Amino acid sequence: MRSDLVFDALHTMRNRYMLCQLASKATRRFHRPNTRIQETMNEVLEKIAVSPSEDVMRIPEGAPEAQKRAA
Repeated sequence: MRSDLVFDALHTMRNRYMLCQLASKATRRFHRPNTRIQETMNEVLEKIAVSPSEDVMRIPEGAPEAQKRAA
């Protein structure tokens, strides 16, 4: 069940908001056409759950600096 996957992923990332943001961005990036979005999300949550927290939170080199947006 997805709730189990979310619970396992929370061991890697303690902040639920950041977990949701990361999971949604990763799901959009890794989704393949002609597959269910639910399966892609499950795969992303599994990858987050088994990855060390340092790898999940690492900012890739050469990434543009975050742009500030008005609320």
